[in-house]
Amino acid sequence: MMSPAHRTRDIERQAGYLKPEHCAPPPPRTTAGTMWFIRDGCGIVCGIITWLLVFYAEFVVVFVVLMPVKNVPYSLFNGVLFNGLAFLALASHARAMCTDPGAVPKGNATKEFIESLQLKPGQVVYKCPKCCSIKPDRAHHCSVCKRCIKKMDHHCPWVNNCVGENNQKYFVLFTMYIALISLHALVMVALHFVFCFEEDWSKCSNFSPPATVILLILLCFEGLLFLIFTAVMFGTQVHSICSDETGIEQLKKEERRWAKKSKWMNMKVVFGHPFSVAWLNPFAKPDHGKADIYQYIV
Repeated sequence: MMSPAHRTRDIERQAGYLKPEHCAPPPPRTTAGTMWFIRDGCGIVCGIITWLLVFYAEFVVVFVVLMPVKNVPYSLFNGVLFNGLAFLALASHARAMCTDPGAVPKGNATKEFIESLQLKPGQVVYKCPKCCSIKPDRAHHCSVCKRCIKKMDHHCPWVNNCVGENNQKYFVLFTMYIALISLHALVMVALHFVFCFEEDWSKCSNFSPPATVILLILLCFEGLLFLIFTAVMFGTQVHSICSDETGIEQLKKEERRWAKKSKWMNMKVVFGHPFSVAWLNPFAKPDHGKADIYQYIV
């Protein structure tokens, strides 16, 4: 016996229920140079908090942990490494936040557009009743972005955007680099505590001993929290990419109607084809090349 959800989905698949006459003409397309940005108060606040926390970690690492150390090569190496990873983390965050995740054109379920598709008899199409768009396969509607997003995984308030087909690479890089700087900060703080216990506390920091301890403990708490959260999220995203099944598809247990590819090919679909150092570069747009994004079982 079919569930109500399945019955509703079957109704949406029938062309007679598209009702294109109920849709207003689609809004004019924005220019190619227009930046994608979601005006959501919660997401904007979360994004600002993310940057402030990274800047706080920068401050403590540079002025509390590294500058008082007399070993110049140690300070230079760790300073360059930490700041480089932090820069890549913030760059990945900005790219994930300001990249169109794969939004379907809003309001394109018009009579003219449906006729232009030249649908074959019995061919299935979906219409989103919320944004009045012809919904491609594997697209889902986001109530925050108010758009249907291709291969939508989830909406993340920390990047104030959906994680979808076009920005999943940047989101994965963001979680990876945040996890790395969190781990790096925890190691440096542990070594600094050892250094301070062996030396005079007044000589191991430019701040007073109580202020130094408070700053280091807060950084430990932040680093541990973000390390656990981003490491779990990174692993979840990599598993989702390798299995070629988004978070929403796993949650809804949707029927798999696309061809199964190898895990390595699925990684190339997200990060680019072929494998190169550009996979780790948040400024490099993925070049899919021979990696076909959509392969469906006929």
